[in-house]
Amino acid sequence: MKDLENIQGSRIYGRRHGKPLKKASAARLEEYFPKYSISLDNADVDFAALFDHNPKEYWLEIGFGKGEHLVAQAKANPDVGFIGCEPFINGVSGLIDHMDREGVTNIRFFMDDARLLMDKMPDNFISRAFILFPDPWRKKRHYKRRVVSPGNVAVLSRLLKSGAELRIGTDHHDYCRWILARMLENPDFNWQSNGPEDWHIRPDDWPATRYELKALEVGRLSAYMSYIRK
Repeated sequence: MKDLENIQGSRIYGRRHGKPLKKASAARLEEYFPKYSISLDNADVDFAALFDHNPKEYWLEIGFGKGEHLVAQAKANPDVGFIGCEPFINGVSGLIDHMDREGVTNIRFFMDDARLLMDKMPDNFISRAFILFPDPWRKKRHYKRRVVSPGNVAVLSRLLKSGAELRIGTDHHDYCRWILARMLENPDFNWQSNGPEDWHIRPDDWPATRYELKALEVGRLSAYMSYIRK
């Protein structure tokens, strides 16, 4: 399938193709998709009604891969409502497998372009957001596809509450510099760092992703950036 369209930072790209699902995973996907997925069939989304509990706050992960980080955070914070966005069906299937294995039920996911859902969210809605090891789109002509863009940062500024945290991780040095520059362009965020040693050590409450572990296996250092919405 074609990559999702990106128009002036109003779309978030993702790759949807992948290996065929195993029979057990396909069965779980069919069973749990209607229960845990978010639909945009209606003009408005009642986010509170999506969850079985009454979340004290909402956290958002854009591009959750196969869900390792999202499930770990949801398990550690059962009173939070987690919203994950991932256009890749294998990733959504992986998330459901993890949720089923860990008995986690406080996650809802959107299997499409994250911006379609973000544009439905009210202002000052999200208490913490994650963009972890996104595709760096290495070719210069593809830079416009990078998820950290002026348009998407502006939307996150609208969605995040004052004092909310935005966490961004990458193992790609050029993309790290790009992220730092794009975030500095927006005056609504404060970077939480006193020096390089601060952002090369993953915090204890920041579970690893499979992409980070792959980078470590080949000797690539990762950057862990934390921004606070003013």
